[in-house]
Amino acid sequence: MKSYAHSTRLLVAIDCIIFGFDGEELKLLLIKRRFEPEKGKWSLMGGFVNEEEDLEVGAERILHELTGLHNIYVEQLQTFGKVDRDPVERTLSVVFFALINIHNHDEESVKSHSACWISLKQMPKLIFDHEKMVQLALERLRYKAALHPIGFELLPQQFTIPQLQKLYEAIYDLKLDRRNFSRKILSTGLLLDTGEKNANSATKKAVLYRLNKEKYESNFNNFWYFMPVTT
Repeated sequence: MKSYAHSTRLLVAIDCIIFGFDGEELKLLLIKRRFEPEKGKWSLMGGFVNEEEDLEVGAERILHELTGLHNIYVEQLQTFGKVDRDPVERTLSVVFFALINIHNHDEESVKSHSACWISLKQMPKLIFDHEKMVQLALERLRYKAALHPIGFELLPQQFTIPQLQKLYEAIYDLKLDRRNFSRKILSTGLLLDTGEKNANSATKKAVLYRLNKEKYESNFNNFWYFMPVTT
């Protein structure tokens, strides 16, 4: 049997939501669309799935084309399939979100795709249902970052606890108590003291830490509870 009797064929696309952190704000990597419909408008990076390509492989390909990076954190979010979501043809979109160190990407590759980093707080109007995709990705990021150490994917190899706190404040758009956050994060055992200090610290030189990758990888799916419980 070479094919099913059902004659309708649908297009399958992948859209990628790429989060980065510049030390102060959570940002999105967005592109200016180069073709109709909605040419010249802001869009997520995406593309169609190749015929003999797994979804995850397709997402990694699209992310690499834009950022030049391999082996980054990427997670499937949801499939969007409303009949009229794309005005040209019936297209299903499988959405992934990725977390990258904003300073590691290939700037030339980003420029070649007419892409740039835009603050999440200043996100422009996006095409089709892309804004809903971003909102769902942010909700998933907030849920996962509270329970699992995925926030570290957005940081450089060495960082201070104040930098880590700023990241979590940017993700959740709230202020955190410095002492409580520091005590909570150090209690996880995920941080290793590098023995160095950040000479660019605004106040006294802050200790630089790095991630305990062995513990991170072996205990990733444990529930760490980074954020305070609120009622």
